[in-house]
Amino acid sequence: MTRLWRGETVTHAGAHLHVEGARLTRLPDPVPRVYFGGSSASAGPVAARYSDVYLTWGEPLGAVREKLRWIDGLAAGAGRTLSYGIRLHVISRDTSAQAWQEARRLIEHVPDDMVARVQAGLSTSESEGQRRMRELHGGSRDQLEISPNLWAGVGLLRGGAGTALVGSHAEVADRIEEYAELGISEFILSGYPHLEEAYWFGEGVLPILRQRGRWQPPFPEEPDTSVNEVPFAVSAISAASASEAVSAAAAS
Repeated sequence: MTRLWRGETVTHAGAHLHVEGARLTRLPDPVPRVYFGGSSASAGPVAARYSDVYLTWGEPLGAVREKLRWIDGLAAGAGRTLSYGIRLHVISRDTSAQAWQEARRLIEHVPDDMVARVQAGLSTSESEGQRRMRELHGGSRDQLEISPNLWAGVGLLRGGAGTALVGSHAEVADRIEEYAELGISEFILSGYPHLEEAYWFGEGVLPILRQRGRWQPPFPEEPDTSVNEVPFAVSAISAASASEAVSAAAAS
């Protein structure tokens, strides 16, 4: 794909794909970066050779550090340097107690037999990343905070990224900083429900990260210097008052 994006004509005959004289009539500008995630022994060399950003699911700091250093070594062997990202859910509130209450609420009414059915299905997956997610909680609700503010409860009921940062806005910002210190520069976050959690994060966590010099808005902020010459609210009130005055005069 990257050769096509560079404007090259590509011919390839492989076990799963055959193309002859493939080319793009319109080249992307800018050229998108390639994101790749995989925890298996075979995924690592592919990521090192072809990706620009290696993604990991949310695991405790030690496990993430080990995985990134593994990819670092493979990328160096391929003469490349990668960026790193992490995929997490987030539950951020004004206080830690409120955040943990929301985390518990998400799963408290889910019956145990449903959790068992989901985990039975996920156990058939050949994904190494999925195996690692399942090991974090072991199919049990007993110990879901697997490291400070890292909650494995999401993984009880869905495949894929199964952990969430849970805590006060400051605590979530602290954990993000710790991952950033490992070399993570991109954070792909979501929540349940997504829009509401995005507001909580945007209004609570981002200002803290900005104050600490860890985040900047993607576009420069420009002050709104326009002047509203027609005060609509005042005009509407004045018009209503005038209408009442006319009605009162007519009645008298």
